[in-house]
Amino acid sequence: MSENTAGDSGTRGDSSPEPDADAAEGTVEDRSERADDRPTVYDLAPDCTLEDADIDALYHAEVNGVVDYGVFVDLSDAVSGLVHESNIDGDYAVGDRLIVRLTEVKENGDVAFDDVDPDDYRTETVAHEPTVSRVRGLTPGDEVTVEGEVVQAKQTGGPTIFAVADASGVLSCAAFESAGVRAYPEVEVGDMVHVSGTIESRENALQLEVDSLKRLPDERAAEARERFEAALDERAEPADVDPLVEWEAFEPIHEDLRDLARLLRRTVLAGRPIRVRHHADGDGMCAAIPVQLAVENLIEEVHGDPDAPRHLFKRLPSKAPYYEMEDVTRDLNFALEGRARHGQKLPFLLMLDNGSTEEDVPAYENLAHYDIPIAAVDHHHPDPEAVEPLLDAHVNPYLHGEDYRVTTGMMCVELARLVDPSLTEELEHVPAVAGLSDRSKAEAMDDYVALAEAAGYDESDLLDIGEALDYAAHWLRYSEGKTLVNDALNVGCDDEARHEELVEFLSERAERDVERQLDAVNDHVEHERLASGAHLYRIDLDEYAHRFTYPAPGKTTGELHDAKVKETGDPVITIGYGPDFCVLRSDGVRLDIPNMVTELNEELPEAGVSGGGHLVVGSIKFVKGRRGEVIEALVEKMAGAEIDEALSSTIALDD
Repeated sequence: MSENTAGDSGTRGDSSPEPDADAAEGTVEDRSERADDRPTVYDLAPDCTLEDADIDALYHAEVNGVVDYGVFVDLSDAVSGLVHESNIDGDYAVGDRLIVRLTEVKENGDVAFDDVDPDDYRTETVAHEPTVSRVRGLTPGDEVTVEGEVVQAKQTGGPTIFAVADASGVLSCAAFESAGVRAYPEVEVGDMVHVSGTIESRENALQLEVDSLKRLPDERAAEARERFEAALDERAEPADVDPLVEWEAFEPIHEDLRDLARLLRRTVLAGRPIRVRHHADGDGMCAAIPVQLAVENLIEEVHGDPDAPRHLFKRLPSKAPYYEMEDVTRDLNFALEGRARHGQKLPFLLMLDNGSTEEDVPAYENLAHYDIPIAAVDHHHPDPEAVEPLLDAHVNPYLHGEDYRVTTGMMCVELARLVDPSLTEELEHVPAVAGLSDRSKAEAMDDYVALAEAAGYDESDLLDIGEALDYAAHWLRYSEGKTLVNDALNVGCDDEARHEELVEFLSERAERDVERQLDAVNDHVEHERLASGAHLYRIDLDEYAHRFTYPAPGKTTGELHDAKVKETGDPVITIGYGPDFCVLRSDGVRLDIPNMVTELNEELPEAGVSGGGHLVVGSIKFVKGRRGEVIEALVEKMAGAEIDEALSSTIALDD
């Protein structure tokens, strides 16, 4: 017998009187004292099946038919049988209630009862406890009951499609009321349910054709959710893999990445969409592409549907090195439309190669109105006190005493492997591409380059891939460009020859356009020698650079800067500026650009200075009419900046 709950003596669980319910003698106290001696009559819930019934037990029944040889009775919607005339004591009509004893379940499924008439009894209500099947492992033709959380409720022109998640996967369930009419309107996203029916194959995916969909009562729902959450925690555990190279400085960062991988896996298992925003440069793409491939593989596995990643994962680049209000407004609108049109949960937002500075706070606060979870993996100098109250996870080398030389691409390759370790071989060259794209001089760079060489990529190949990614990112602007970028990086690419031809084409075009740009600006570069001995170069990009083409202002400044470093061999600072922005790079000089931005805001509050970056590279914006004052204040601060040979490396500029 399944779990039962005791009802009142001689009454149904719904308090309606049963036959002979008043036959018990004595006071309530008298009956309670001898309650255990009285027979129990079970009242089956409407959805109970024969699995919930036992031979020789007593049941409340209702007559559903009268024939010459007896009466047919119902114990529930699914349990019916015959009381033979030889076992009937009295006359019954359709609708009459009686108490019966279950005497036999025959091989052909027929059920036999005896009519009984106890003098006194107690009633216990029996709730249906179906045999619950796991989503993973179901096959067409299976008749099953699944217990889980409704993670989507989408109305189509025909059935209502519910997505139900248990710890093993997510199952699409089709319930039909009538064309375009919402089935089970009382069931909402977030409810714990039992859904029963038959598994069918629909468009290369499994779908349950719903016979019954029931919200679990509060107490049972709480128990089911507790089981669900515990099982999710267990399955969300990331893979047990070590970093690709031995690097003591990376160990605490790797632990943070493990925590984030656990959070991402749990998000997928719970059926929540994921939206990724990343900086639109080589390092940002080296970060985003591996994570996208790993998460999409997990989504397809969990949903058993090759189309599921298309609906549940979205990656978009961001031009600015922080989360702009323009971007968050688009993302929020997309998320709310998805909830309204497709019945989805609001997404989890993952920020890559940006997202850890005070400039991100307004966008995060906008998302907080809708309780959208956010995580950031970044190597820009962070403002943890500003952003961490708004983040569910924050991975940044500065939090462990490291700096920008640990690039986001390096970190995200490890994040992807923790989510899906089968990708390891395909990703071995990516950290080196990320490091070279960002001109990282991290102590592990030699190991990463050696790892890439062992995988078949020499250093010139890696540099060309980085140039190709930058070039593609520029022309893609705000588009994902998934296939193009995957082919250029050779991650998720199914044609090695196409990868090589594409990289050659894009990198050659990038080199040509950079040379053209440098030819345009070289005669207009202003130079001065600072008191510290560093060279300062300035260029008005609005006046003298080709606009609205490759390379963008950030890349132009970076290429000019690299040329001057090579030319002089001395510490160099380069400023590329336009009407309301400037891009900063230094080599061998400790600028601490985030701190400079803070000081400029204090000194020139009317200039509206914003931006940031690393210690030696960054970009800022300001009010157009105050450009002169802002740049002169910057130059003054740069003149007093400390020469630091430890920073005599060039790193990629955030456009």
